[in-house]
Order: sequence, then C-alpha cells, then structure tokens
Amino acid sequence: MASQEIEDLAAALARLPGLGPRSARRAVLYLLKKRESAFTPLVEAMERVRANLATCDICGNVDTQNPCGICTDPRRDPRSLCVVEEVSDLWALDRSRLFVGRYHVLGGRLSALDGIGPEDLGVASLIARVAEGGIDEVVLAMNATLEGQTTAHYLAERLEGYPVRLTQLAQGLPMGGELDYLDEGTLAQALRARKPVV
Repeated sequence: MASQEIEDLAAALARLPGLGPRSARRAVLYLLKKRESAFTPLVEAMERVRANLATCDICGNVDTQNPCGICTDPRRDPRSLCVVEEVSDLWALDRSRLFVGRYHVLGGRLSALDGIGPEDLGVASLIARVAEGGIDEVVLAMNATLEGQTTAHYLAERLEGYPVRLTQLAQGLPMGGELDYLDEGTLAQALRARKPVV
C-alpha cells in the first residue's frame, strides 16, 4: 500500500478528535494530491504554531504570544472577567463576539472521582486577579454538568468576600427545544431558573 511514512502520517491524523482511520487516510490522500496548495502551507503553518506556542501567564489561553491577544487587546473591558473550564470553552464563547471582557481558564473542573481539587486548577491565579482589584463582574461560565456546577459553586464561595458581582450563564430550555426530547437535568434546571412572565 503506502510507505511507512505515509502510514505514520495517517495514524497521527487519526489520533485527532473527530478523525477516524478512514477520514485520516482521505485527508492524507488529499494532502498528497494537493502538495503545493494544501500540504506545504499546512506544514508551514503547523511549524510556525509549534515554534511559537505559548500559554498566557495571565489568563491561561493558548496563543502564539504571551500575554495572549485577548489579554493585550485594549478594546476588551478589563472590568469584566469570564471564567471557563478549558481553552476550547474560551474559544467557543469568544467566537460569538457577545462577551467583550477578558477570560480566565481554569484548566479543568473539580472532580472528586478523578482526584482533581482546587490546587490542580487555576483557582489561586483567579483569586489573585480578583484581589488585585479593577474587576467589577465575574461570569462563571462552567459547563452544565455536575462537576461544572460544583466548580461554579466552589468559586462563588471563594469569591464571596470580594467586591465583585458574580453571574452565571443562563441554563435551561434551548430555543426551539421540545419538552418531550429534553433530559431531566435540563428540565430541572429550567424549572429552578423560572422567571415571571412580563
């Protein structure tokens, strides 16, 4: 079939999320066919990112500069801080362009089963950022899982003594969702977060 190097490339691509062995082989065949227009630019871009990859010392974002582009952007509101579990959550929220503040990446969530405690996350650096002052609001944007909500509750307790407004992302029924198709957890959260009809 193919040389060992090409097989190794397909195997490496197959380890990426969302790509299985067949998809990886198709990607490799495409790259080999389009060497100049796809393969070479991809390799060069990956090498540039690999050479310059850094984790932001301020927020924990992954970028090619430290501090990251979000932390150094003067258009961002430094008084508003959104706390997320992972870099992927930061990127998802920032893609929406609805939050104009800055972020803090915890690097995970509390999980007693996995042995992950506050000392394993970026909790201390979050508290230090808030303690410095200049932050009016902290948005707890944890995932709607048991561990995510436990983490949000823990952070709310830790930030209780600081003069910041604590908010949390709304949770519950999605627009267009039908009650019959929703799980019990989503329905329970929607009932707990009910509000008056205007």
